[in-house]
Amino acid sequence: MTTTVETVAAPPRREPRAPNRRNPGQTLLRYRWLIFLMLPGIAYFLIFRFWPMYGAQIAFRNYVPFLGIEGSEWVGWDHFADFFSNPDFPRLLANTLIIAGLSLFIAFPLTIVMALLLNELRLNILKRTVQTLVYIPHFLSWTVVVSLTGLLFAVGNGPMWTLLNDLLGTETNFLADPGWFRPLILMQEVWKNTGWGTIIFLAALAGVDQEQYEAAIIDGAGRWQRVRFITIPSIMSTIIVLLILQTGQILNTGFEQIYLMSNALNRSVADVFDTYVYFTGIQQGAYSYSTAVGLAKAIVGLILIFGTNWLAKRFNQAGIF
Repeated sequence: MTTTVETVAAPPRREPRAPNRRNPGQTLLRYRWLIFLMLPGIAYFLIFRFWPMYGAQIAFRNYVPFLGIEGSEWVGWDHFADFFSNPDFPRLLANTLIIAGLSLFIAFPLTIVMALLLNELRLNILKRTVQTLVYIPHFLSWTVVVSLTGLLFAVGNGPMWTLLNDLLGTETNFLADPGWFRPLILMQEVWKNTGWGTIIFLAALAGVDQEQYEAAIIDGAGRWQRVRFITIPSIMSTIIVLLILQTGQILNTGFEQIYLMSNALNRSVADVFDTYVYFTGIQQGAYSYSTAVGLAKAIVGLILIFGTNWLAKRFNQAGIF
C-alpha cells in the first residue's frame, strides 16, 4: 500500500505595494479648501513678519529717510557697539530682567495653580461662573487697566490708596513711588492674564485619563496626591512648551503697560528695552540705533528659545522642536 503525500502549494508571494505618491497638483487639489483657509494667516506672516525683515538692515546703516535704505551709509556693527557701551544699558537690562522675572516666576506659576483649582471644581455652574469672571479682564485694553489702577490708587481718595496707607501708616503715592512700580505691574499682569492663560492648561487637563484617578482613589490616594502624581505629570509637557515660549519673550515686557504706568518720578525703574526703543527711535529720530536695539533683543530671545528647548531635551522633557 502506497501513501501519497500531497504537496500544498505555497501562496503566491505578494510584491510590496508601491507607495501611492501623488503629484503636487493632485495634493493641492485635494487639500484646496484647507489651503484656502490658510491663505489669510500666510499673508499676515508674509506682510507683517517676514517682509519687515528687509528693513532690519538699517540697524547696520546710518539711515536717512531722504536717501532710503540702499542709499544710506553702511556702518556695520557701530550701533550695536554704541548700545552695549551706553551707560543706560545696565539699568535697562536690570529693569527688563526684573519685570520679566516677576512675570515668569510668579505670574506663570499662578496660571498653572488657577487651572488646577478650576479643574478641581465639581459643580459645573460654579466652575463656569468662575471661569467667566477670570476671563473677562483679558479683554480689557491696557489703557483701561491702567486707568482703573489710577482710580484705585489715586492720592487722597483712591480706595486702595486709603486702605494701604492706613495699614502701613504712611502717605505714599503708589503711582509715583519707584518701589511700588514693579508690584503694581505684577498685580496688573496677574489680574489681566492669569485667567486667560488657564485655557490651554484646562484643555490639557481634559485629556487626562480618568481611569487613573479612579485607580488612585481605590488605592486610597487623597486629592493632593492625585494632583501631585497624576494631574501635574500629565500636563508637564504642556507646561514645558509654554515655559520655553515664555522664556523666548523674556525681554518683551510689553510696551503699552510699561509706558502708560511710567512717569517722571518712577522712570529709573520703569525704563525697559521696549520703551527705550520708542523714545530713541520715534521721539529722537535715531531710527538705525533703535532698530539695532530691537534686533539685539530679538536675537537674545531666539537664543533663549533654543537654549531652553535644549535644556528640556536634556531632562527628557518634550520640547517645541
